[in-house]
Amino acid sequence: MRVDLFDFNLPSESIALRPATPRESARLLQVNDTKIGDYHIGDLPDLLKAGDLLLFNDTRVIPAYLEGKKNNARISANMIKREGLRQWRAFVRNAKRLKAEDIVDFGQEASARVINRDEDGSVLFEFLGNEPVEILLDRVGQMPLPPYIANKRPADYQDRQDYQTIFAEKQGAVAAPTASLHFTENLLERLKQAHIDHAMLTLHVGAGTFLPVKVEDSRDHVMHSEWGHIDAVTANKINATKAQGGRIIAVGTTSLRLVESAADEQGIVHPFCDETDIFITPGYRFRVIDGLMTNFHLPKSTLFMLVSALMGRETMMSAYQHAIDTGYRFYSYGDSSLLLPNK
Repeated sequence: MRVDLFDFNLPSESIALRPATPRESARLLQVNDTKIGDYHIGDLPDLLKAGDLLLFNDTRVIPAYLEGKKNNARISANMIKREGLRQWRAFVRNAKRLKAEDIVDFGQEASARVINRDEDGSVLFEFLGNEPVEILLDRVGQMPLPPYIANKRPADYQDRQDYQTIFAEKQGAVAAPTASLHFTENLLERLKQAHIDHAMLTLHVGAGTFLPVKVEDSRDHVMHSEWGHIDAVTANKINATKAQGGRIIAVGTTSLRLVESAADEQGIVHPFCDETDIFITPGYRFRVIDGLMTNFHLPKSTLFMLVSALMGRETMMSAYQHAIDTGYRFYSYGDSSLLLPNK
């Protein structure tokens, strides 16, 4: 499909730079095939049904943004993917200043050697020393805020809490599964009282989620891959919920993409432990999920194409225009939507 069909104008003031406080006070736009409704995250137990199953991503964001020097040249690096015990690939500002064997000093006894620079501009680093890289990153790194926030303000200590979900457990993501940022222990308890259950899966969100689609036709776009895991317990819980007539509601596009990757043609979910590069565009037949809770996405992005595949492009264009007109806050720290297609 033509990528420009998924374009829309978003005022810069619509981009949220901080999350709502408290988290449940964020707004929630409910969308189905025929109508939309304005609510808040705290209304979620009343908007779902007993027997529904929410799918959460328990990945944990690592402080993967580093600033350092090569001699007198300032180098900023966003670690995007682990490629070895001590090797990480990164997007680097001023990457042309780096060549193989250069040493970048990130401060506080953390430094890395350049192994190579790829054709896409990314750089492969090998961290020096014997200290686990996770400890180095935790000491010198900052939270890797998305470009549309980082270009307006630097990351600070508050982001270490704000840009992490309450489910965060398994380290490896360089971007948050942002739909889950809205959840609190109190909200989970209220959902439980409403007989709405949840299950966990893991998809380590990569920086590729923010890469723009640069082609004119979506069929020419090369989707980034991310590592995911669904264990047998979660797979069985999803299948049992479906068999009992309950709905599967993915919380976030990461959860949706992973569970759809793990399903067979009959919609049965199997344990999964692999990379996925699934690219969902209009025309895709959803095998598992019955609904999606997700924040608002960038124009012409793969994720706006995904929500258009679920709800229809015209429905989503109309819903997004309503969100813009009525002051919803967009992107990672913004408000959310609950997409429930009629079947």
